[in-house]
Amino acid sequence: MTDKRILRLNELAKKYKSGVPLTEEEMAERDALRKEYVAAFRESLRAQLDNTYIQTPDGRKTKLTRKS
Repeated sequence: MTDKRILRLNELAKKYKSGVPLTEEEMAERDALRKEYVAAFRESLRAQLDNTYIQTPDGRKTKLTRKS
């Protein structure tokens, strides 16, 4: 997600929080930007966790596994 898109999402959130009603187009844009932001956040977090290892006191390193 680009910085421009994050700024736009923040603009819409600020406008909504200030009490100015959003148009239908703005609400649809806000929802799409939110979904994109959450997807990018999850992807980034998964990539970080995929490269995470746990080191035990005896020095062994084990890869972090996903719970079922």
